[in-house]
Amino acid sequence: MSRKLPRRRFLQSSVALTAAMGAGLPLVSTSRVLGANERLNIGVIGVGGRGAGDLAAVAGENIVALCDVDEGRLGGAASRFKTAKAYTDYRELLEQKDLDAVVVATPDHHHAPATIRALRRGLHVYCEKPLTHTVHEARLIAQTAAKMKVATQMGTQNHEHPGYLRLVELIQTGAIGNVKEVHVITDRPGRWWPQGVEKPTGKAEIPQDLKWDLWLGPAAERDYSPAYVPFKWRGWWDFGCGAIGDMAIHLMDPSFWALELGGPVKVTSKGPASNPHSGPTWMETQFEFGERIGQNDMKLPAVKAFWYEGEAKPPAEIAKELLMNGSLFIGDKGKIAIAHDGVPKLLPEEQFKDFKGPEPFLPKSPGHHEQWLAACKTGSRTGSNFGYAGPFTEIVLLGNVAYRVGKTIEYDPATMKVTNATEANSLLSKDYRKGWEVSS
Repeated sequence: MSRKLPRRRFLQSSVALTAAMGAGLPLVSTSRVLGANERLNIGVIGVGGRGAGDLAAVAGENIVALCDVDEGRLGGAASRFKTAKAYTDYRELLEQKDLDAVVVATPDHHHAPATIRALRRGLHVYCEKPLTHTVHEARLIAQTAAKMKVATQMGTQNHEHPGYLRLVELIQTGAIGNVKEVHVITDRPGRWWPQGVEKPTGKAEIPQDLKWDLWLGPAAERDYSPAYVPFKWRGWWDFGCGAIGDMAIHLMDPSFWALELGGPVKVTSKGPASNPHSGPTWMETQFEFGERIGQNDMKLPAVKAFWYEGEAKPPAEIAKELLMNGSLFIGDKGKIAIAHDGVPKLLPEEQFKDFKGPEPFLPKSPGHHEQWLAACKTGSRTGSNFGYAGPFTEIVLLGNVAYRVGKTIEYDPATMKVTNATEANSLLSKDYRKGWEVSS
């Protein structure tokens, strides 16, 4: 089996579908064309935490606008970029006329409200992972990005790590034959942030520098609690997507890419009793994909992808070869193990001791942010563009939907519906506070 082309028919069809669904939207591109050596006018939404790293990565461009709901963090960034306008409300930042592009590095529940507004203005967008908070938002963003034809990138910095590129090349050239199982594990949440906790009660004093109402944004009103901010938000359903939204977007990325995962999928998640407010302390999810048509009209075999988070443990025979925060691909001719930031290891080692891999055929990346900046200026490719990241995010977030509804779900991406458990469809989207809506 050899599937050497780096792009996917599944993604092409997904973008076409989402674009068709969006017909009639009042979208007008305002992006200006730049030369490769010109500098972009960039606004950065969220300048602390991961946003601080993103800001540093694009600092060689013209930083013309900064936004954060924490005035202390905002002031620190503004002191370094003295000509940039400072905002605590990104809706106001997105009205600034001289913008070419924005970086979105907020908690998950703000990703779509900020990104969709930027796209509809015709701005290039780099958005941190997970791309969205809900399945519906992922489809809408992929649809809008395709229509606007702007440069986009989801912040999966390891998408084109050399180890991941080599892994994809090995799988797509048949090094281990047909892959029928993938196992992926993370140590999150655990010591990284709490989950499985009850909603806080009582009223705490809001920190002086924090614009709490703006931090809530599209989420329902509630009293401030240190249980949410600054980083504990990831474990709360109203603000984050839990461990699967955080780490599966990294760790399942090469599976989605190399195996061309898509089409109808059956998803089963198990864990402790569901908490309506907070994600579980552990979750094990099984994604079952049927036969698919891949590159060069090749028929791809059915495959199961297993996800383990927190306290979840894989079977012993899998655990001995599955590296923490890594993946194990099981084919009919061998296995490949890889860790996050690692290199692929062919197994059994004795079988592959004289194996010579394929000549590299996937383009080398100049760096995740650099790739996006170049695309903004020249129209070149980005590996984790929203046409790729949208369908991928849809699949990943179904793990949480299956867990919360408490049963196996069967999802049809053509209709964007769970076909066997109608109650699950309400979890594919959400309500927004007035002024923060994300509408199709």
